[in-house]
Amino acid sequence: MFGIVRSNAPACMRSEASGLRGRRHLTIAAMATPKKIYFATGNKKKLEEVAAILASGAALPFTVEAAKLDLPELQGEPEDISKEKCRIASKLVGGAVMVEDTSLCYNALKGLPGPYIKWFLEKLGHDGLNRMLAGFDDKTAYAQCIFAYTPGPETEPIVFVGRTPGRIVPARGPSDFGWDPVFEPEGFEQTYAEMEKETKNTISHRYRSLDLLRNYLLEHAEKS
Repeated sequence: MFGIVRSNAPACMRSEASGLRGRRHLTIAAMATPKKIYFATGNKKKLEEVAAILASGAALPFTVEAAKLDLPELQGEPEDISKEKCRIASKLVGGAVMVEDTSLCYNALKGLPGPYIKWFLEKLGHDGLNRMLAGFDDKTAYAQCIFAYTPGPETEPIVFVGRTPGRIVPARGPSDFGWDPVFEPEGFEQTYAEMEKETKNTISHRYRSLDLLRNYLLEHAEKS
């Protein structure tokens, strides 16, 4: 289970890696799950959602503590970005850390906005995210989440990829959590924003990625 662990499909965008390619890899080793893992985030809503997803499964032999870190904004392939941020974060905290990157990928635009959705949303708003597809019949998209994890600065990060298919719709529901109001997951008539948290946390891209990471950590805890 080393390198990349996927739920459903590969990363949504392939772009130039801006210096992330070709770097010397650190040692990849099967290490026991630590007792405390830092989650690099300053986003309260995201922390609450991650905590709820982790708490929904088997009892965990480790604790997760938020760490608000000043990580660089990188460009490149989503998996490379996640790994590099994880390396940097692990050095900053001096231990085990997990880092998350999310993407919203429009099929008609061959993956855009992808990992740059945060900036598209800031500049265009929810209406603008819809207008991007005004000239296309294809409104389908997929939400992707990548969690990168390393037990320490000397170990190569592993990435866990989760994806949920859906479509882009006019904004519905509370607008306090990113692009949730414009994404309607496949098989549902509600946007992420309209869903009960308990429902969203069993089908979301974040859940799929985090579930893979949780299973990995539990497996290695049993071997320790």
